[in-house]
Amino acid sequence: MVNTSVQLSSLHLDNPVIPASGTFGFGYEFAELYDINILGSISLKGTTREPRFGNPTPRIAECTAGLINSVGLQNPGIDQVIEHEIPKLSECYSKPVIANISGFAIDEYVECCAKADKVDKIGMIELNISCPNVHNGGMSFGTSCQSAYDVTKAVREVTKKPLFVKLTPNAPNIAEIAAACEKAGADGISLINTLLGMRIDLRTRKPVIANVKGGFSGPAVFPVALRMVYEVYEAVDIPIMGMGGVSSAADVIEMMLAGASAVQVGAANLKDPYACKNIIEELPKEMEKLGIENLSDIIGGAH
Repeated sequence: MVNTSVQLSSLHLDNPVIPASGTFGFGYEFAELYDINILGSISLKGTTREPRFGNPTPRIAECTAGLINSVGLQNPGIDQVIEHEIPKLSECYSKPVIANISGFAIDEYVECCAKADKVDKIGMIELNISCPNVHNGGMSFGTSCQSAYDVTKAVREVTKKPLFVKLTPNAPNIAEIAAACEKAGADGISLINTLLGMRIDLRTRKPVIANVKGGFSGPAVFPVALRMVYEVYEAVDIPIMGMGGVSSAADVIEMMLAGASAVQVGAANLKDPYACKNIIEELPKEMEKLGIENLSDIIGGAH
């Protein structure tokens, strides 16, 4: 019988499949469809210090082999997440979860992560540094080594939980950014976040998305994500959560061969709410077909 379990920093996961932040809500919504305890873990919806309504509509656009979204971090704020959303999830999910924290200034990240650090249900913090740095002209924290280092170091000082930093693929050199985060004390790296894209309505001749541009995700980005996971694996000595276009058990295995210790599933959940369940059920069969006994043995196997 094959072994699908993996170790992700201090967390032991029954399998490496994790719904990606922003594609699975706060988890309990999916518990009405199937037993979500089969999931390795859950990366919660991106959370900020203050409640956010998000960007104006329309903020979703379909495209070939993917979609573009500009939701704008709609969430109820860190206090509401801790007081209401996580307890509600705990009623139907018994494992530790991953808090995805976003912010627009270092002090916001620090405040949110300090609060998350005190919550037992949160087993890991995923620091989304793809947000605009309001003190640096709106440029993403994740596009420069120095800003990535600064925000990671500041958060490291207020949390003892495993700290994974989620990187944007829109950086000039993602491997250098990852190395800067490791130097600042990160326990792991999550990548990739969405690429930038847009669509134009041929009838109105205007952008489909009210915000013009949005995050492009889905199967079309998988080769890009795979390449970046491969590059970062060679640049750091800390584990990686790989994501970007993953939609099958074979994709999970390919991502792990590139260097991922765990794999997040994003846009596939929006197309099929049973996507993670189906991947988890297919994973042992795919392993048997490929002669893999222990899934953890193949991490970085393509190097």
